[in-house]
Amino acid sequence: MPSERQETAGVWYDYSTGGQDGTDPRLQPDNSVRFEGQLQQMEQILDTPMIFDTHCHYDDSAFDEDREKVLAAFREHGIGWATDNASDRQSIDKVLALAEQYPFLFCAAGIHPSELDGIDETWMEAVSAALDHDKTVALGEIGLDYHYDDGPDRETQKYWFRRQMEMALAKDMPVVIHSRDAAEDTLEAVSAYASMGLRGVIHCFSYSREIAEAYVGMGFFIGVGGVVTYKNGRKLKETVASIPMENIVIETDCPYLSPEPFRGRRNTSLNLPYVVKAVAGIRGISEEDTVRITCGNALRLYPKAAAYILR
Repeated sequence: MPSERQETAGVWYDYSTGGQDGTDPRLQPDNSVRFEGQLQQMEQILDTPMIFDTHCHYDDSAFDEDREKVLAAFREHGIGWATDNASDRQSIDKVLALAEQYPFLFCAAGIHPSELDGIDETWMEAVSAALDHDKTVALGEIGLDYHYDDGPDRETQKYWFRRQMEMALAKDMPVVIHSRDAAEDTLEAVSAYASMGLRGVIHCFSYSREIAEAYVGMGFFIGVGGVVTYKNGRKLKETVASIPMENIVIETDCPYLSPEPFRGRRNTSLNLPYVVKAVAGIRGISEEDTVRITCGNALRLYPKAAAYILR
């Protein structure tokens, strides 16, 4: 999510300018996390794929007036599942409540780097407890955001980023990472924990393809959203063209970052077909294959979601 949750002159803030093969070992047949005879069901899901929105914020007040209506339209627009990401202490409870209410919604729990005011270990206790919920599939969103001079200082951000990555390792959970104007420090921090087995997604990726390739080499996924449809989205388009398709997941970050032709308006998962079309065009594959592959990637990124869907 952007660092400021606000609407300016009716336009949603746009911050777009600013294993080795991506296979999650926890989903391999010889690992401890198994589907126990349900792999055929997984294949059936991917034979008739639907879009998995790997990062959204339906707990946001932007959806207070029509949240139920938007979510009810998912299937009609080819959206199968979504993961609602917490950003602060209060939103953890909100995303959990939504995940409990809607069977096709999952959630991630964590503290965003711009939301650290007042943080202490009691917040970490809340995150830890939320991670034990059946519908919580990741720890996030967490990371580093150096865009605003009046935000939390960099050392504070780094401390809580490391603290939450350590928790993710202890809980065997993937992470959802936010990084803005902090490419070098984020890569350095993630590299240290990836060497210990940390996996996850670099959400709303905005850096160079070389940095994306470094994350892919650590087994991370790259989150692709509305920016891939923008004329000034050159870096993301280059990234989509260069990294393995098996490391790309689709996301909205709604209510932010609507794709063209809705740029500047409130975003929803219903706009994801435009992102799928852009990715398919860049890769030279069909939109159906793009949905099938990225849906499978999302299920590998979030093993708990896959297990829940198949139970």
